[in-house]
Amino acid sequence: MTAGNSNLPMVWDLIEAKKQTFAELADRVWETPETCYMEVQSAAQHREMLQAQGFRVTENVAGIPTAMIGEAGEGGPVIAFLGEYDALAGLSQTAGTVSHDPITPNANGHGCGHNLLGSASLLAATAIKDWLEQTGTAGRVRYYGCPAEEGGAAKAFMVRSGAFDDVDIAISWHPSNFAGVQRETSLANCRIDFTFTGRAAHAAAVPELGRSALDAVELMSVGVNYMREHMPQDCRIHYAVLDSGGISPNVVQAHAKVRYVVRSPELQGLITLIERVKKVAEGAALMTETKVESTILAGVSNLVVNTPLMDAMQDIWESMGPPAFDAEDLAFAEQIRSTLTPQDIAASWAQERLEEQDIPLADFVLPPHKEVRQMGGSTDVGDVSWVVPTVQAYGPTLAIGTQLHTWQVVAQGKSPLAHKGMVSAAKAMAATGLAALQSEQLREAAWADLKKRLKGHAYVSPIPEGAEPPIAAMTLK
Repeated sequence: MTAGNSNLPMVWDLIEAKKQTFAELADRVWETPETCYMEVQSAAQHREMLQAQGFRVTENVAGIPTAMIGEAGEGGPVIAFLGEYDALAGLSQTAGTVSHDPITPNANGHGCGHNLLGSASLLAATAIKDWLEQTGTAGRVRYYGCPAEEGGAAKAFMVRSGAFDDVDIAISWHPSNFAGVQRETSLANCRIDFTFTGRAAHAAAVPELGRSALDAVELMSVGVNYMREHMPQDCRIHYAVLDSGGISPNVVQAHAKVRYVVRSPELQGLITLIERVKKVAEGAALMTETKVESTILAGVSNLVVNTPLMDAMQDIWESMGPPAFDAEDLAFAEQIRSTLTPQDIAASWAQERLEEQDIPLADFVLPPHKEVRQMGGSTDVGDVSWVVPTVQAYGPTLAIGTQLHTWQVVAQGKSPLAHKGMVSAAKAMAATGLAALQSEQLREAAWADLKKRLKGHAYVSPIPEGAEPPIAAMTLK
């Protein structure tokens, strides 16, 4: 199927008919920003919308209270749309403003645009559901409500539970500066807590009786820093001290905890690097005569791209073109750009390897690039992409130069330009889903491409058996 398919206008009309309803859903989720497994209100909004639109809803997927699946249709292939609705800590911001103006200082905010992400995916799924009903076509469409993408790896837990075992094609998107197809891989990622236990003592009177857990944390940091010279350059390791053992320097700290994030371009490399970091922790414990325990909280695999699906979505985007932004959208985007640095703006163009233009909003579709590129971040969509052919769109919801995880993203999250970008992304996803539903050849090509890219490696979850979703224990990436 190509973008010339006669069913496309019908699907796009179905999206147009309901776009306001789903823009309002995005705004409601924006108004209740919740983080990492705590998305109770946001998940409730998505569940209620699924029920209102006639989906069969399964809750508590993989034992996660804020994860759900909505399904519609019978028989045929299964097309999945992945949605998210988690926010970020510390990014509270008043909507529509062009200066830093938190609603509540240090409170949460949708600084990655996931209020839009979930709504557009559900809108695309709803359009396919309505199309299946109106045409009497065999096939099933699912909406996966996925919490905790920001550091919680919910999709990895969902994959491990078998939630994607019978899916034929998975489709998602992400808010961006541009319209187009995501053609980059991501880094595999693991989040580990190292807890050191020592012995308290008076730090002046009898320091020889103490065994400092804080010293162990610091020595681990030194060891990991020396290790950086002897690991692949495209790997990353970050850390944050969660518990330094108290506020009294005259007490030898008997307990301390540090959280490490380990990243590698491929899952196999991640597993190797994790073992090296664990050895450093054991060495730090040995030097300080303390004990160390490690707990893997979350892990995600590297993203596996899929050429047949990317090419199909590219064709669709080029037939659609970018959203038709109006003068008010352009004026607001220019105001947002006035808050950005020249480096911010240049970085957005450089990330796509495009020559910088002096325009506030994207008026073109990203051209395809032949090589697969590596992006610096991680996503739990990666785990889905290991078990199901997966494709993602970029939706133009931001003024060019806006960097993710900033207050400027939150400020634009309820704007008309964000809604237009969201609807365009929904159309691109729905059309790609329709293509996969109607073309067995496309589905077969997508599966063949996935198997080729995996090079014989079976999916191994980066989360060990027995580890449960850290519902109340997570902080953000």
